[in-house]
Amino acid sequence: MFRQLFVLVALFAVSFATPVANVYERKKLIKGRIVGGTNAPLGRFPYQVSLRTTANIHFCGGSIINNRWVLTAAHCTVGLGATSIRVVVGTVLFNSGGVAHTSSRIISHPNFNDNTYANDVSVVQTGTTIGFNSNVGAAALGSAHVGGDVAAIVTGWGGTTVDGGPLPNNLQQLTTSTLINAECRCRHMAINRNYVFDHKICTFTQPTEGICQGDSGGPLSTGNTVVGIVSWNIPCARGFPDVFDRVSSHRSWILGAIA
Repeated sequence: MFRQLFVLVALFAVSFATPVANVYERKKLIKGRIVGGTNAPLGRFPYQVSLRTTANIHFCGGSIINNRWVLTAAHCTVGLGATSIRVVVGTVLFNSGGVAHTSSRIISHPNFNDNTYANDVSVVQTGTTIGFNSNVGAAALGSAHVGGDVAAIVTGWGGTTVDGGPLPNNLQQLTTSTLINAECRCRHMAINRNYVFDHKICTFTQPTEGICQGDSGGPLSTGNTVVGIVSWNIPCARGFPDVFDRVSSHRSWILGAIA
């Protein structure tokens, strides 16, 4: 089991004061959840991928951005070996279907901060070309700054109703709404407003909806454009905004990394 999304809360310092052995042990602490989501149909999000261990254990989400590269979060990949990830494409089912590609290269943002989750961006190159079809395709990278009150969809494999619920077999989708960063910082005032950097984008609808300890690295999208990468939240759907890395802020770095 891998950690999929680190929760930045006031008790974080206490929870993680004890050293952990390695990146695999650290990643096991979080399990992906989307609260209040619904089943996504096959082909609706052809860019959604499942990142898995070589033992086929899902640990993060990601987005296909061309036929050899996948976009995800740095906290999903930092410290992992270049060939340690299986990239599963073309399925909405957690336990069946799709095509698996081994990774051949992992590039995490050089300014990623494991304490604050600044620059939580990474790209994974597949060892073989990803074949495109009606269920597999690339997302566009957001280039325009997304402000507040924009409808967007977050996707991932996770519990459909409650924190700690069973993982559903079907990919979950949740329509949410973006916030301006000033409002997001205000809502996080009591806990961790300083982690809502300008290169982050936040979403919120109501306390019963949102990401919950996952799916890290997965897409926040408008149409076929990925505008955010799942980074962190306060579990779970309790009235605090969810926080993503803003793709438009990192677009130049992403394009340079995969060139």
